Amino acid sequence: MIDSSRASLRLTLAFAFALAVSACDSGPKEPPPDLLKGQRQSMERAKGVEQTLQKSADQRREEADRAGK
Repeated sequence: MIDSSRASLRLTLAFAFALAVSACDSGPKEPPPDLLKGQRQSMERAKGVEQTLQKSADQRREEADRAGK
């Protein structure tokens, strides 16, 4: 009799666990937030500034070369 009640208890617990796990599904999930988005944007802006500074330095160098000739 005790083995029968233990088996029933195990079956009931297994059923309750399966029911609880299946109830936790919240359906489609939204994608995780892009944690590095701000850093990527800052890097792109920095690259743009670097290109601007390089162009300016190249122009000054060319003007200095022309003035020296």
